Amino acid sequence: MADLCENNLINPNWAKHGYIQVYTGNGKGKTTASLGLAMRALGRCWKVLLIMFTKGGDDYGELISFRNLSDEIRNNLTIIQAGADRIVYSHNRNAADEIEIKKGWELAKKAILNDEYNLIILDEANIAIDLGFIDLDEMIDVLKHKPEEMEIVLTGRNAKQEIIDIAHLVSEIKPVKHYWDTGIAARKGIEY
Repeated sequence: MADLCENNLINPNWAKHGYIQVYTGNGKGKTTASLGLAMRALGRCWKVLLIMFTKGGDDYGELISFRNLSDEIRNNLTIIQAGADRIVYSHNRNAADEIEIKKGWELAKKAILNDEYNLIILDEANIAIDLGFIDLDEMIDVLKHKPEEMEIVLTGRNAKQEIIDIAHLVSEIKPVKHYWDTGIAARKGIEY
């Protein structure tokens, strides 16, 4: 069987430009949208880095799925979890969260500086910025100086206006109706 990427190369004559995308808002689907984008990019043989800020642990359906991709596709994907074994909010944050998130941010900066990936997803980066774990000015500087062809996605509620201002695509996910409001808890396979 021929190498998947051998016959699926991006057209080298196409003028490539990488953009900054933001998925924010209080509705469900920000991470899900970015994961769909990751799958699309992997299908085109892009190298993808997914850093999951504020999220640790192994009980995420997407992690299970990604581990079961073909070797050829999985070799183009790097996942880094930069969080404790829970989701971090303002009411439960602690020093260990800051250490993990800062480690993840250092890895992200290095990957961006070294132009190691075609697509970098900074999942929940907006929350990490909002909680003060990632410096807003530093994030803006890194984004403004990213490699020309690199696509970078930031997810998470509470995106700062300064991030929105420099982004090329911003989607605000608004809740219209959610079954959580009726007391239904997060469900495996749907929310995680």
